[in-house]
Amino acid sequence: MSSVSHSDQRFAVMGAGSVGCYFGGMLARAGFPVTLIGRASHVDAIREHGLLLDTQSFTEHVKLDASTELSALAGARVVLFCVKSTDTEHAARQMRPFLAPDCVVLSLQNGVENAEILQRVLPQRVIPAVVYVATEMAGPGHLKHHGRGELVIGDSPESAHIAACFAEAAVQVDVSQNVMGALWAKLIVNCAYNALSAIAQQPYGKLVQVEGVTDLMKSAVDECLQVAQADGVLVPGDSYEAVQRIAQTMSTQYSSTAQDVARGKPSEIDYLNGYVFRRGAALGIPTPVNHALLTLVKLISKNKTDK
Repeated sequence: MSSVSHSDQRFAVMGAGSVGCYFGGMLARAGFPVTLIGRASHVDAIREHGLLLDTQSFTEHVKLDASTELSALAGARVVLFCVKSTDTEHAARQMRPFLAPDCVVLSLQNGVENAEILQRVLPQRVIPAVVYVATEMAGPGHLKHHGRGELVIGDSPESAHIAACFAEAAVQVDVSQNVMGALWAKLIVNCAYNALSAIAQQPYGKLVQVEGVTDLMKSAVDECLQVAQADGVLVPGDSYEAVQRIAQTMSTQYSSTAQDVARGKPSEIDYLNGYVFRRGAALGIPTPVNHALLTLVKLISKNKTDK
């Protein structure tokens, strides 16, 4: 993908929730054409007022296109794919007829298997990405940014150019030859915190104050690392230290799984602790802690939806 002008480098966001609105909004603010594909309530507000980017360093309305129709994907050079892991395959099949042949799809999702699922459905190149950002939709067309905002993406012929576009939008993007390891590093943190935050409906800082919780987290991390090693994945950094640090740096944060459970929405737990359990079973590695966390979240979720 050679260097082109901003007007020629069109982006689209499939599933414009808080992650898609943040990165799409930053690109639009830098002058890149961006189309958000999302829910009617957000689309209507964005069309009328622009996207309200309420970040740690600035607050402003950003003008960009928004649509509820998948046909608006047509002509995009890069699609930021931001749907929930539970909807990956279905959404990919829905959008496939509208994608340009030379389009590139960037998977900005939780879990480690979404890019592989997408690539089985789409003929276009799919690039996995690891997302580090704390955001929420505070209202229709209102993106609230709580911290961070960087990406790690897989190495490909298009990756350097994509990273350069994001750099112009003040978004740091690192291109990694070990993106699977980076995805696993984030997965491990999610496996330690997401289910427990959902079960207790508590933020990270309060979780670790309860006796036995840090030992339980360590056991979950042990299992994750055993499965990753058996799967031939090199996980960078110190996963135990990374898990400890999260309780300090994001002490008031509730996990996305906790938020989904509280709202009675489907969670991504099958793609977090559930993925570790499934891969462990396939590789002959017991993962009783991750299996228990998975099962407890499913029980709580069912109880919530049955009420």
